[in-house]
Amino acid sequence: MEHGGGALSCTGTSLMNKSETPAELLVRKLERTAELSGRQRDALGQLEAVRVSVDAHTDIVREGDRPTSVTLLLEGFCCRYKLVTDGKRQITSFHIPGDLPDLPALFLSVADHNLCSLVPSQLAMIAHAAMLSLFHEQPRLAHLFWRDTLIDAAVFREWMVGIGRRAAFTRVAHLFCELVVRMQAVGLSSDYSVELPLTQTDIADALGLSTVHVNRTLQEIRSAGLIKLSRGRLVVLNWEGLCDAGEFEQSYLHRQRAKAV
Repeated sequence: MEHGGGALSCTGTSLMNKSETPAELLVRKLERTAELSGRQRDALGQLEAVRVSVDAHTDIVREGDRPTSVTLLLEGFCCRYKLVTDGKRQITSFHIPGDLPDLPALFLSVADHNLCSLVPSQLAMIAHAAMLSLFHEQPRLAHLFWRDTLIDAAVFREWMVGIGRRAAFTRVAHLFCELVVRMQAVGLSSDYSVELPLTQTDIADALGLSTVHVNRTLQEIRSAGLIKLSRGRLVVLNWEGLCDAGEFEQSYLHRQRAKAV
């Protein structure tokens, strides 16, 4: 199986409102959990970013790289992953528009994992120097971005529990619930229906399952009347039932909003 290898060239796909600027997307992302002042919005608006288009299955960051910019996903779908010695892939997170999956590289100079597009995607590359300057001038924004990385860590912990202790049916149902809630937060879900351009191999590599096991599990979830999944679109038919099946309780996503300061 190939991982990465695409080119920084192709146009992106549809998982975003194409009229939004990188600053507008960042404002919408941060305002999921906090109120922003006018000065903070203005500071985000002054961030300079270089737009980059990537093909599907393109490594944006490779393990061992020393990135000099932060990646903001504008359109598409990405994942973090690592390879073991026999070439097998473990996906450690999925990322949707508004995410900055390599923000920790501001302080961890060498990448310890890979970041890859799963579909043609659009990125905004923001220089580390610009981000650090923003944090110096706007400590409140630094706090909010730091909080975002802590929520990422909470998601990692939940995934680890799932892989270690939950049955396949529960793991897949939980993943679908998580992605729906995250996409709702940035306006990418309508009536529990989302674009979900994941292959069965992607799901298997994220949840520590075989593709055969994923295929069988998806059939079981469909047969239970919980979802429809076809041509890259997930429609949840029974949200409460899917949450129960996935043992999904969304407090680890920390959706509470803080007041502006």
